[in-house]
Amino acid sequence: MSAGSHRLDRLRAALARRELDAALISAPANIRYLTGYVGSNALALVWDGGATLLTDGRYAVSARRQATGADVVIGKRDLLGDAATAVSELGAAPAVGVEAAHLTLERHGRLETALSGARLVATTGLVEDLRLVKDDDEIALIAEAADIADRALADVLALGLVGRREDEVALDLHAAMVRHGAEAPSFPIIVAAGPGGALPHAVPRPEPIPDDTLCVIDLGAVHRGYCSDMTRTVVLGRPDERLVEAYAVCAEAQRVGVEAVRAGVAAADVDRASRAVIDEAGLGEAFVHGLGHGVGLDIHERPGVRREATETLASGMVLTVEPGVYLEGLGGVRIEDLLVVTDEGARVLSRSPKDDIAKEHDTA
Repeated sequence: MSAGSHRLDRLRAALARRELDAALISAPANIRYLTGYVGSNALALVWDGGATLLTDGRYAVSARRQATGADVVIGKRDLLGDAATAVSELGAAPAVGVEAAHLTLERHGRLETALSGARLVATTGLVEDLRLVKDDDEIALIAEAADIADRALADVLALGLVGRREDEVALDLHAAMVRHGAEAPSFPIIVAAGPGGALPHAVPRPEPIPDDTLCVIDLGAVHRGYCSDMTRTVVLGRPDERLVEAYAVCAEAQRVGVEAVRAGVAAADVDRASRAVIDEAGLGEAFVHGLGHGVGLDIHERPGVRREATETLASGMVLTVEPGVYLEGLGGVRIEDLLVVTDEGARVLSRSPKDDIAKEHDTA
């Protein structure tokens, strides 16, 4: 049985538990997960007796090559009329689950108007629940994406950072990941030195990276659809003592967070353990985001690892541990590993060094 067929069967079981006759899947990542189809315009209808992948003529060849476990139907570019036709063939008054987070109100209204007798049921987490725990093939692809990012970072650090523009370094990281086999970056690369490092989602600037500071570098690769995510904070020269302290505190918080990861542990408890280190150092207000997030076909997916998280970690989940300390006007530090949850603890996929990783590469 192919991975796609197995996943479709798991979805059918979920439909039965929710007393649904079918599901109309609209999220691209969920469609890819279930069928293998990669194109940008598609809907997938799944029911107990089968599955149909709807797309338009632009993707006819690729859809037939990629899709497994689903019959490919080539429709009009809008697809909603074709979806209504497919639903009408399921019988009288089927209950059809639709993805509330991905089907707009406008499209929902049009679909409801086009259907005769069918009942649309808004659902959340229908496929995302299935994606929470990765299978061995998925983990292997994510591990390769992490390795690509590691190799790209090593290449770029070897060129030095001081005096080079942030946006130039970001572009070089992008190119290096592509050279090592990435399809693309998994998110816009962050290169933020000095005060810019105090912005968790900083945009690389056309300004030279100074000496005697910290430089936050956040990057990830996409490999065969699966993402990676890693952050390293590079120590340049002799930074302000407040930054040196922040780095040490963040490194310890990151170590504690990774050690807290284990199947059966509440995600909120992992956040709490790491955050306690920063709180005890008097820097709690400088840690302004959750500790981590799941990674897979999407760069941000479940489980969330934050104070208000409600999920319990399970073996096979893939997530980040990334505490940060951000000192406005001075700089920031974030250290992030990508890891796999196991019954024994965390298997770390990010291999790049963490401690003072660029001092020997400074060009100043």
